[in-house]
Amino acid sequence: MRANGRIASMIAVVVGNAYPAFAASGAREDSSGLAVWIFLGFCALIVLAQLVPAVLMMLGLVKGITESREETVKQSVE
Repeated sequence: MRANGRIASMIAVVVGNAYPAFAASGAREDSSGLAVWIFLGFCALIVLAQLVPAVLMMLGLVKGITESREETVKQSVE
């Protein structure tokens, strides 16, 4: 029971010392305009446009690896 008291008091000390960090009022103000958000959206579209073919290629690769192969040999008649 005494160990639980020590642990609780250590937690209280740590949380008590960290409280000013949580109460800091240094909130950053973002003054980005509409043009910045349009630019970021355009960048996101470019990234998504590059991810779609990559995902399709990976799915094709997985399908090719997991697909069973049956090789048939045709003999040419001469």
